[in-house]
Amino acid sequence: MAADTLIGAGFTDPVFQSQAAFRALLGALSEPGTRQVISGGIAPPEGLHAATATALLTLADYETPIWLPSALRDGPAGAWLRFHCGAALVEEPRRAAFAVIDGAAPAPRLTDFDPGNDQFPDRSTTIIVQCAAFHGGEAVTLSGPGIATRREIAPAGLRPGFWAEVAANNAAYPLGVDLLLAHGDSVIGLPRSTQIGGAA
Repeated sequence: MAADTLIGAGFTDPVFQSQAAFRALLGALSEPGTRQVISGGIAPPEGLHAATATALLTLADYETPIWLPSALRDGPAGAWLRFHCGAALVEEPRRAAFAVIDGAAPAPRLTDFDPGNDQFPDRSTTIIVQCAAFHGGEAVTLSGPGIATRREIAPAGLRPGFWAEVAANNAAYPLGVDLLLAHGDSVIGLPRSTQIGGAA
């Protein structure tokens, strides 16, 4: 089968769909811990959740290198992103503007990605963490900007020590990566400014 036959469609109405998805992504990062549905109306390639594919289709372009696990980079997901976004797929995590990781996989660690620098803290990697579910996992409380008091989330399918990594990422603020937890057609934002605590 030719490689191009594996590439599914992207947005049917790019302006409307990308604007709607961008609003949902902005809502996720401005209100950490809230579940935001991204209705892009696309069939994602194998290995990517619909929310992950829609987010990358909305945010990435030829100037934003993407890191994927090798199984995705060399398969239909990589071909789909190259075709629809024109993005370069990089092998070194620290070179990525956007990245997709399996929340349960032991590597790469959050510290393997670019945290930005003192002059340009915004030039850090945004990491999409694909989860098994948004409930049933270890419960943690969130506090910080965008949260009136605190919020509790318990996503499932995250590796042991993941929340310690997120807490260490917050401790480096204003440097650090921004996270989007993705499952199905939804995301939960965890910007670097969000503080992580134990279960309520």
